[in-house]
Amino acid sequence: MGENTFNEFEGVAGNGSREEFLLRQIEPNRLPHHIAIIMDGNGRWANRRNQPRVAGHRAGAEAVRATVEAAARLGISYLTLYAFSTENWKRPRLEVEALMGLLREFLRKEIRSLNENNIRFQTIGREEGLESAVRREIDRGRRETGANTGMVLTVALNYSGRSEIIEACRQLAARAVAGKCDPTQINEYDFEQCLFTTQLPDPDLLIRTSGEMRVSNFLLWQIAYSEIYVTETLWPDFRRADLFEAVIEYQKRERRYGDVKPAEKSSLIVANMK
Repeated sequence: MGENTFNEFEGVAGNGSREEFLLRQIEPNRLPHHIAIIMDGNGRWANRRNQPRVAGHRAGAEAVRATVEAAARLGISYLTLYAFSTENWKRPRLEVEALMGLLREFLRKEIRSLNENNIRFQTIGREEGLESAVRREIDRGRRETGANTGMVLTVALNYSGRSEIIEACRQLAARAVAGKCDPTQINEYDFEQCLFTTQLPDPDLLIRTSGEMRVSNFLLWQIAYSEIYVTETLWPDFRRADLFEAVIEYQKRERRYGDVKPAEKSSLIVANMK
């Protein structure tokens, strides 16, 4: 770990702590550019403590604060959090109302911290489906952090990967019908320009908490080549050390994008020449 990056955690990661031990294993030149997280396990966390589900969501908000700050200190350029899917509207009305209230509260309280850490806030998803009070806080967050030049924090709200793809197809179809593009010439770049994430690079690392082995309709197009890391840790318990472990695991992997190692290529060429 480079001294500059390590210094970012001075006074935070204690001497001899597990966090310091993990931090020293991270290679600063091989950090994932973009980390996306499926924050799962709030309900189970609450159930195990015989508490209402809203208590799990409130504890989950603390995990968001810790993770956002740690990612920014570490030098991650983009962090995307899956906060509320279109499917989450199926949950009990009181739980949805509590979630929206926690979201408003989080946005009101965290703007100052985001600015102190030079973090720019934005959202993806269908904002028009959210209540007006939440939309006002989102607008305020974007406006007051818009000039920040550090990490970009993207929160997925009322988001669906499938709906995002369908909407992109509709936009391209409308352009084709209007004669603004040749459908036979549409490529991946054209499609990506119609996604919510057009200003974001694809995630290098996708983290899922709570041990579930699924992507839950999150960034379906964008995670085509993402490294996936699943931890048994429930989201409310996720902290700096858990993020460090995910980054260390990411750095152990070799990203090939469908290719093979150079050594394997050489062996194949030699074999074909015999």
